[in-house]
Amino acid sequence: MLTGSFDLRSTLIGYVLVVQEFTALCGQAIAGLVRPPWYVRETIYQIDRIGVGSVFIVVLTGMFTGMVLALQGAVQLEPYGATIYVSRLISTSVVRELGPVLAALMIAGRVGSGIASEIASMKVTEQIDALRAEGTDPIQKLATTRLVACVLMIPVLTIITNGIAIFGGWLIARLYLGIDSYFYWTWAFEAIEQRDIVVGLVKPAVFGFIIAMVGCYAGFHTKGGTVGVGLSTTQSMVSSSILILASDFLLTKLFMAFP
Repeated sequence: MLTGSFDLRSTLIGYVLVVQEFTALCGQAIAGLVRPPWYVRETIYQIDRIGVGSVFIVVLTGMFTGMVLALQGAVQLEPYGATIYVSRLISTSVVRELGPVLAALMIAGRVGSGIASEIASMKVTEQIDALRAEGTDPIQKLATTRLVACVLMIPVLTIITNGIAIFGGWLIARLYLGIDSYFYWTWAFEAIEQRDIVVGLVKPAVFGFIIAMVGCYAGFHTKGGTVGVGLSTTQSMVSSSILILASDFLLTKLFMAFP
């Protein structure tokens, strides 16, 4: 009985320690934004790597999401004779929820795990210690630059996802459902409110912060050589996905509390 209580206590202390270390890392990365040196070239490289490199995957995600929504939405609306309004369903669903979440999950799989594995490899090969020996702050050089790139580019990638999803829905609506293009696009844009656009941009920025910092945390705290690199990569992907879904719920409740 005492052993079980001790194990539970140790586990809770471990979780508290992880939260403390993660918070400290976030604070140091944010502090790197306001003090020199600013690694502009490294930041631009990360923007290109994270943004341009992820365009293809978010285009595919958006296209198939819009097409599936059009097919399923038409089935649900057909008994009410409201199939023509399927574009309203697609645009509101994508802009408010599906676009930001699906894009973030795809990017977490590609970018977040990549950040974790890259920094973890530097950790186990003692490159991070070499940066410190040279007088370079590894958190500012590695974490802050990736944080800026993710927070800037993931909202842009989400906008691309939303546009492609609505376009994919139009393909199904026009070619399969026989809905006039004018009515489709008119109802699609009419259904989107200014509040939806704000929510659809705030969420990706938060998701970008989560993806960058979880990946950096997993990388900086890697142990155990090459085996640890694999574990850190997996940990980054799983943790990012869970935090994205949890924060999506919390942000949705927050925005609903302020109509």
